[in-house]
Amino acid sequence: MLDEVDPFIGTAATCLPLASGLAATWWWPKPQVGNTHPGATSPFGMVSACAYSGAYPTGYGRYNKNIQGVPEEMFETLQTSGFTHFQQSGTGAIRKYYNYVRVTPMVQPLDDLGEAWPLHDEVASAGYYAASLDTGVRCEITVGEKVAIHRYTFPESRSARVVLDLSCGGLAIEHGRTVPLRAYVESLGHGQAHGTVVLEGVPLSVHVEVHSPGWRQMLWHDRRLIEGGTRLDFDSIRQTTLRPFGLLFMGPARAGQTVEVRLGFSMRGCEQARENLHRECGDAEPAFDLIRTRTETRWADHLDRVRVDGGTPARRQVMATALYHSLIKPCFGENESPFWPASGPFAFDVCTMWDIYKTQIPLLMAIAPDRAAGLLESLIRVCEEEGNFPIGYRMARGADRFFRQGSALAHTALADAHALGLGGLDWSWALVHMEDDLRRLYGEDFIEHGLVHPITHTLDLAYGHHCTAQVARALGDKRLADEMEARSRLWVNAFDPATGLLRDSEFYEGGKWNYSFRLIHDMRARIALAGGDHAFVAMLDAFFGFGAGAVTQPGRSPSAEEMTAGYTLNRFEGLNNEPDMEAPWAYHYAGRPDRTADVVHAALTWQYGTGAGGLPGNDDSGGLSSWYVWASLGLFPIAGQSLFLVNAPAFAHAALSVEGGEFVIETTGHREAPVGADGIEQTPPAQYVQSAALNGRPLETTHISATDVHRGGVLHLELGPEPAPWGRSVRPPSLSDARTGGGTA
Repeated sequence: MLDEVDPFIGTAATCLPLASGLAATWWWPKPQVGNTHPGATSPFGMVSACAYSGAYPTGYGRYNKNIQGVPEEMFETLQTSGFTHFQQSGTGAIRKYYNYVRVTPMVQPLDDLGEAWPLHDEVASAGYYAASLDTGVRCEITVGEKVAIHRYTFPESRSARVVLDLSCGGLAIEHGRTVPLRAYVESLGHGQAHGTVVLEGVPLSVHVEVHSPGWRQMLWHDRRLIEGGTRLDFDSIRQTTLRPFGLLFMGPARAGQTVEVRLGFSMRGCEQARENLHRECGDAEPAFDLIRTRTETRWADHLDRVRVDGGTPARRQVMATALYHSLIKPCFGENESPFWPASGPFAFDVCTMWDIYKTQIPLLMAIAPDRAAGLLESLIRVCEEEGNFPIGYRMARGADRFFRQGSALAHTALADAHALGLGGLDWSWALVHMEDDLRRLYGEDFIEHGLVHPITHTLDLAYGHHCTAQVARALGDKRLADEMEARSRLWVNAFDPATGLLRDSEFYEGGKWNYSFRLIHDMRARIALAGGDHAFVAMLDAFFGFGAGAVTQPGRSPSAEEMTAGYTLNRFEGLNNEPDMEAPWAYHYAGRPDRTADVVHAALTWQYGTGAGGLPGNDDSGGLSSWYVWASLGLFPIAGQSLFLVNAPAFAHAALSVEGGEFVIETTGHREAPVGADGIEQTPPAQYVQSAALNGRPLETTHISATDVHRGGVLHLELGPEPAPWGRSVRPPSLSDARTGGGTA
């Protein structure tokens, strides 16, 4: 899939074909932009690098900060003032922004530093980014796991230069700037320098090596050169006292001359930054092509862990890019934690758990189990150090926990990991933290009253108790398991029996309808509370817009009245937002997997596309892209229950490389989307599972265990153009009926 990845997907405002049918009835309240960037990345690598304009939220691009509708433009054209390191990927309002250590190739005086030049001839692939500036400089960037390598090809100039600005950080939006607390930078001579900048409590160190024979190197402060100086120290920096500072390398350049800039990063000092650089680059001279090739090889290995056959070129490109976006975050800095001295994984840019726990983390557990185990080990260490499992965790002291978004979300991943036997975690110690975390923040009121507001936290905490009960029971702690399981049944308090929906409350990014179809651990009882299968399916049909007319999406700067009218539709937010992304599979529990197929088919057809505007909303660190990967495979993970629901896949054949070998999804009767005379994919036909077999044995259920997937095997699905009886009688498991069962809808 490597050659099919397009890192530009999601970097511009949503621009998809006008939807028809079911998808036309869905309403998008969140920003209509993917918020991704095309910069150089490595799978789960610590470092990324990209052109920097200061735009929201990655530093790349043209858009201002927005929370709804079509984003407004900050700049008329794509532009850059240099190339920065450490970017978010697809996030929304995160309040923490990176873009540190700006590197700017110049043929102008230092006074022009910070000026932005239009970008031309952009090229991006997995691990590589390139663009040309109006100044005539061709800029190329690649990254390793902890290093970035820049290569600049200069026009003829008597005074070319490469300027490093260590004071840069954040975005060019209101309150978006990051101000260093303390810093120093030292010129070591012979094309080498290093420095440390303390940003939001993190000492980020960089070791720099510039291969430009005959060039001078100097420190600068407030855009003035410091002749003969070798070190700058700033013991205390405030917004009012901050002046730009850094170092530069300058000299004559002949036309076509290249200059290579190597940067090694660490959060544990300059010496470790230097070791990281030399460990990855070795004695290579130059190192750019070596690092690029190694990173492309890593990407090829990771992308090859999901293979699909068939499909149009456009659908294959979207699939490859979705997988690529799913494997950028979280960032891992092995032995790099600035907050504790122990060795081991340090994971950051967990942005945020509610974005990724349903789709992305189960994907990592399947195809990158070492990374999933490292993430959980790191989260347990955060809990030890800071007192609770974070909802969001970034490279900054004091986690952005986003406690309003959700509660007890790490518990789902821990329960799945234990059921799968993932990693070498100390599970007795993990269980201690799982239990303790359930008593913090909203948890105390939940334990005391059995109900908390915002009401969605009642569901979260009940589910967290269920997940903790599973781990406790497996570890032989029956008393704790029984206690946790009893509280897990308090989810019922969140619902109004008169409506079958959640009670009135405040809702974070959504309304009661968006949250009312969460896949909780007792769907059988939840459906009964709604009035049974028929009533529940009718509610879902209304939510997904069956029989409804097309809606108008919010435009640029939508009015309060426009947004209120949209919210009163009580409609599926169509992958533009996270709260209801699992809702299409709720039909499975009411015996209507054909309805799931209708909704998922509409989403895959109309809500993802090629081109910069190919995402319907924020990619959310890969959470949205992971949804596409799973939906295209015909599987959906139920986080915390070690379970997958089965649906009609988008490809005739697919294979996952898992710990046990390969898990293959094969089909008969699959129909490809027709392609018109102009080569454009036409509206593909919906398909439905007629029958299924797992490893040669008939599969009457619409679910399989995660263990079945992780050990490898073959899932065979017979597809057809009309709904079939398959999946109508035997339902996925629920807590109140472990044997499954129920009537037909």
